[in-house]
Amino acid sequence: MTIRGRKQDKPRRYSIGVVAETFGIHEQTLRMYEREGLLVPSRSARNTRYYTDNDLERLQCILNLTREMGVNLAGVQVILGMRDRMEEMRQSMMALVDYVREHVAAHSANALARVPPMHLVPAELLMTDLAAQARPPAPPRDGQR
Repeated sequence: MTIRGRKQDKPRRYSIGVVAETFGIHEQTLRMYEREGLLVPSRSARNTRYYTDNDLERLQCILNLTREMGVNLAGVQVILGMRDRMEEMRQSMMALVDYVREHVAAHSANALARVPPMHLVPAELLMTDLAAQARPPAPPRDGQR
């Protein structure tokens, strides 16, 4: 994105007053969210708070939870912590998937034989077949041999 012909290198930053006015809350509310650890704005060299677009998304989530759903700040903290943890797990899973794809692609050329993909079988059928195979044969009835 360009601004007056220049490439925008830095993400947009918003002062506490602009954020408070935009969301219709008091500046002290933003400071309280920071004290509670719900928001962590960046700071300038002169210790001025600046909020990024990611901070604004998080603030919108906080306000939705408190205003629309009636969640208290302790609940918001738990929910946001779980949300952050889920995002970390999603990123880890995507990194693992990428690693496996790269590993399979790198080693598939060295495979001795290519195996077609397995067909999907419902687990119930598979378990039924395995149970039937594991059953011992029925003993012969009287008079039968």
